Amino acid sequence: MIAEAVTTRIAVFSGKGGVGKTTVAVNLACLLGQRMYQVGLLDADITGPNVLQMMGIDEAPRIRDGKLLPHSKHGIRTVSLASLMPPESAVIWRGPMRSKALEQLLDETDWGEMNALVVDLPPGTGDEALTIAQHVSPQLAVIVTTPQEVALLDARRAISFALKLEIPIIAMVENMGSMVCPECGHAVDLFGTGGGKREAEVQQVDFLGSIPIDPGARRAGDEGTPIVLGSPASAVAQALQGIAGEAKKLLSA
Repeated sequence: MIAEAVTTRIAVFSGKGGVGKTTVAVNLACLLGQRMYQVGLLDADITGPNVLQMMGIDEAPRIRDGKLLPHSKHGIRTVSLASLMPPESAVIWRGPMRSKALEQLLDETDWGEMNALVVDLPPGTGDEALTIAQHVSPQLAVIVTTPQEVALLDARRAISFALKLEIPIIAMVENMGSMVCPECGHAVDLFGTGGGKREAEVQQVDFLGSIPIDPGARRAGDEGTPIVLGSPASAVAQALQGIAGEAKKLLSA
């Protein structure tokens, strides 16, 4: 099982969609790869998979000896149901079917040797998260939120869910913090600021850091080159590097 073979196992959660969960998962995987980890990245969002797009992967899946071979890009071994389905086709499956598909992606993939796995979970607290908890046994749950209260409300539910799954370490990341105007340099808090850190303190979970808003992060995702690789000196990449460092400290403690 993955839980027995992989020493570092991280699940990236969000209580709601649109908070940048996949962006965090993809860039975190790439940063772990830079830190001498052999990294696998599993897109567990069966009905809304975006990992392949953000990793710049558009090749057909390969099978060897009855096993699915991960895509290899940016030094990361990536697996997603999206590569096995016609483009733009809707996956209209009930929970048990989605869970079974995840089990197959985990168990019927020739992952090769790896010592870290990052799982990008779908928003909310559904069957996929339960399947990952049972088959992967994550050591760290990263809860991604934006500073606004509506997102924090759902983040609380995600934290409660991770606690019930008995994930040993739970931490929050605040995405879409301040945006610096490129013309005048003034910081604009489109979604508020500091909400993630305050909520982490209230919930007594770790806070990994805050990521500012930068159109470059959106372009990086659309173009398939994670921002930590394409623009490592940018404010977003620097924030993500700090978050990866804090995650590593928690896992090493």
